[in-house]
Order: sequence, then C-alpha cells, then structure tokens
Amino acid sequence: MITLHHDLRSSASYRVRIALGLADAPWQSVIVDLKSGTQRTPEHLARNPQGLVPVLEIDGNRLTQSLAIIEYLDETRHLGLLHRAAPARARVRALSYAIAMEIQPICNLSVAQWVAQASDGAIATQPWMQRFITSGLTAYEAMLDDAPFSYGERISLADICLVPQVYNAARWGVDLAQFPRIRRVHETLQSLPAVRSAHPDNTPPAS
Repeated sequence: MITLHHDLRSSASYRVRIALGLADAPWQSVIVDLKSGTQRTPEHLARNPQGLVPVLEIDGNRLTQSLAIIEYLDETRHLGLLHRAAPARARVRALSYAIAMEIQPICNLSVAQWVAQASDGAIATQPWMQRFITSGLTAYEAMLDDAPFSYGERISLADICLVPQVYNAARWGVDLAQFPRIRRVHETLQSLPAVRSAHPDNTPPAS
C-alpha cells in the first residue's frame, strides 16, 4: 500500500496528490496537520527530519520533497511529466521552479507568520502573501505561450506546480483576472480527473 503523509492545504502535498492521481495509484491518506504542529512531533520527525510534508511511502522507500517525489513517480510510473528533449525538459523545470523555488518558499505560511510576529504586526500575513504571489505569477504569466498547458500539449511537472499555487492565490485574495494565460491553462487542467480529485476538498479520508 502506498501511504501519503500530507496536509490538505499544503502546496507540496497537493502536487503529489495530483501526480498519484495521474499514476492511477491507490494510496492511503495520513493527515499531518501543519496548523496544530503535528509535523514537529517525534513520530513525524522520524519520517522526515526536516519536519515537512509530504512524505510518501512507496515501493519500500520513504520519500520526501515534492518535486523529488513527483520525478520518482514520473520515472517509475512513466507519466511523461518531463519531455524527452533536453531543451523542453529545461523549460518545464524552469516553469516548475518559478513556483516551487521562488513563490512557495517566501509564501510558506510559517515564513509569513514569522514576519508578522517579528514586525510586531506591521507586516500582516495577507498583504505579504498577495505581494509575493502576485509578483511570482506575473513572471509565470510572461513565461507562458498560447499552448493549452504550461508547456506544450499535455500536462507536465509545471502544471502540477501551478494548480496548488492558483488555489493559494485565490485563498489569499489575489486578483486572478490579471493572468489570462494562467487562467486558461488552469481551466484546461480542471478537466482532468487527477487534478480535480487532488483538491483539498476532495482528498481521501485519513486512515
């Protein structure tokens, strides 16, 4: 049995749920509630010393870091998330990293909450999120062309990163009307069952 230790709203967890859906791989859900601090318990730290989610137990392995997990699934389940041609793979990775390595780290809830606390409330969480999500998505929008997906004619690693980021943008009140290409791609992605089933409101119940 594949077991995913994850938080419902975690972007990284959301990504892995999409990839598991694309792999058509049944999995068992174990919730790690970031708000309550479950990620810092000895039990979870034994799974992942970083105290992060997701953690995927699969094929006798315990994997961490969402992009590494997704590439493992891509390689072992032949999902086609990275193109064969090296320039295309580099492009997909650049789009993916623009979200996973540029937007997400600075918009991690723990970072935003620390900033609010350290500034004695002078910098509130919502404006912080809006500022950096908007600037990051503005760059992503400029990186897109007129293809139906983030790159080319099929879903890729970049799209798996984009879906949770659009969800977070809506949560924090970012005006998505300014991103017509992103909205077009996101609408295409919502037609895929694996994407819909990975939504935080549709995740399987915890074991």
